[in-house]
Amino acid sequence: MEHQLKKISTTGIAEALSKAQLYRSLREPEESESICHDILDIDPENQAALRLLGLSITDQFTGQHTDRYAEVESMFRRLTDPYSQHYHLGLLTERRAKAQMHIGRASYVVVALLEQAMHYFEDAEKIRPAGNDEALLRWNRCVRLLQKLPHAEPVESTHGFHDDDLPAVSLPRSSGSRR
Repeated sequence: MEHQLKKISTTGIAEALSKAQLYRSLREPEESESICHDILDIDPENQAALRLLGLSITDQFTGQHTDRYAEVESMFRRLTDPYSQHYHLGLLTERRAKAQMHIGRASYVVVALLEQAMHYFEDAEKIRPAGNDEALLRWNRCVRLLQKLPHAEPVESTHGFHDDDLPAVSLPRSSGSRR
């Protein structure tokens, strides 16, 4: 017997988003992810569901090849607000770096990812809504993470890890100065 998924009503989207956020807050990202998929099944471009789904997946990152970086990047690129897109791509890359750091990957890998996240946060900062400093807060967190890393490490990793093991996250750059 094959079971079929049931569709939620469009009038239930707001409540479903609330539940997804609640499960994420309870550190049950798989539950949140499931609810977001239900929302996106009936409203494929729902911006809140795309953001929550991507964040729920990043909550599950372990630093392994099974992490779904490309999937989350694709979701965040579907965000229509340029600020939100840059900010969330920065979060994706920062969380990817933290997962790599947590499992002891080579510092040069973590540094490259954190610097990439900082580029996204810089781009978000340039177009942020008035009074919204979240991109600056994330930038500062990346700087603090960089300060914790060893200053020198050989390019060859002792963990059998190579740059090409990480899927690329494309980085659109706007003109302007770096910090």
